[in-house]
Amino acid sequence: MGEVAVDDGTSEVKAPDGGWGWAVLFGCFVITGFSYAFPKAVSVFFEELIREFDVGYSDTAWISSILLAMLYGSGPLCSILVNQFGCRPVMLVGGLFASLGMVLASFATSIIHIYLCTGVITGLGMALNFQPSLIMLNQYFSEKRPLANGLAAAGSPVALCCLSPLGQVLQYEYGWRGGFLILGGILLNFCACGALMKPLAPPKTSATPGIENTPDDGNKKAKPKPKLLDFSVFGDLGFVIYTVAASIMVLGLFVPPVFVVSYAKELGNEDTKSALLLTIMGFTDIFARPTCGYIAGLQWVRPRCVYLFSIALILNGTTDLVGSLSKDYTSLVVFCIFIGISYGMVGALQFEVLMTIVGTEKFSSAIGLVLLLEATAVLIGPPSAGHLLDSTKKYMFVFLLAGVEVVVSALVLAICNLLFIKKKPEAPETATKNGETVQEKNHSSTSPIEESHKADGNSEKKAEDIIKDPKEVETVLKDKDEQNKNITCSPDTKL
Repeated sequence: MGEVAVDDGTSEVKAPDGGWGWAVLFGCFVITGFSYAFPKAVSVFFEELIREFDVGYSDTAWISSILLAMLYGSGPLCSILVNQFGCRPVMLVGGLFASLGMVLASFATSIIHIYLCTGVITGLGMALNFQPSLIMLNQYFSEKRPLANGLAAAGSPVALCCLSPLGQVLQYEYGWRGGFLILGGILLNFCACGALMKPLAPPKTSATPGIENTPDDGNKKAKPKPKLLDFSVFGDLGFVIYTVAASIMVLGLFVPPVFVVSYAKELGNEDTKSALLLTIMGFTDIFARPTCGYIAGLQWVRPRCVYLFSIALILNGTTDLVGSLSKDYTSLVVFCIFIGISYGMVGALQFEVLMTIVGTEKFSSAIGLVLLLEATAVLIGPPSAGHLLDSTKKYMFVFLLAGVEVVVSALVLAICNLLFIKKKPEAPETATKNGETVQEKNHSSTSPIEESHKADGNSEKKAEDIIKDPKEVETVLKDKDEQNKNITCSPDTKL
């Protein structure tokens, strides 16, 4: 699993599926939570920002859009930095950027300053943590990867449940400036999570010179340096279909959480009660993500997880379409429950499907390129919905547009995979078994000369373990040289 990020330069490191991986999972849980929940939770401050700077809904919606655009659009930059320096250093620097942006935004004198500080600087810091954390999670988990992805994705609703009420309290007690300053301090937790991302250690080899180390060293020298950004993934039709569908999806995926609080306030509900809707959405999302991750890991479902992902998108889009008819607080609560479930399914599956399509080796480049292409759609989605709201003064059209976009993305993904992808991706469990079978076959086809070499190598090990006197060792080695005169020596047997 080591070729995803060049932290140790090895590709033979086996995913432990546990151990320190649980600490990595916890760090990924926190980072995913802040990265996805923060753009939604910051919408709590929009009403006060509108009054402070005398701007419209579409102007404040740009804050969340720029945050998400930086989170997605910095993907290739993150891939290059991770492949060059490793995950941990990149994440530590990203944590500092995320905190610095919010601190500077607390001194803003115009909405443009907030765009640059909260949107660009904080968004870049989050991006430098979000993508490397997924890469590290992919390194540490293989068989349990769908479940690990579901658990890590659950960080988003948990953080949303905490950040939304916290933002409301901070705004009430300290105003939006004090709230931004405190949130900047909280974002320093990115640095603590980045410190957990310990690179996997290469497998230990025998200390005996010439027996195991020599061929391994030769293989390492023969390996080409990994590309900083691998564009060959575009030759995979499955990757192209996924990228197109995901770009359409993000046009409408993040619109409802950005506007649902303002919608509730428009209906005459108080601020605290309106902010509670995000908490309800996040609470249902908490249970949906691990559950969906577990289902996606089942032997029958895992090779077909792309279709499960399409079902999740259809549920999300349909909920937006029905939710556009909400006229009171109760209907908005029902809407948030179902949108939370569908968000949980989408969040648990989107990167698991990408990992299944491109594989471990190309995942670091693939995720960077996908996020870059999605960034444009993210930058267009919420602001266009804000312009639609400003022109129509009705939230119904905003939710209708978002629902249509998400449903279209689901249809593109499912239909194109059904028509153009003939061979379904093989489940990792089956691949492992097949890999073992292939190795066994290769082992059984070893030539008699190679078997004799292995036998001689084993006898040499035994001789070195039993005979400790230097003179006896020299005698044994001379005898072996005489026996091997007529046999071509390989690096495994030559001493």
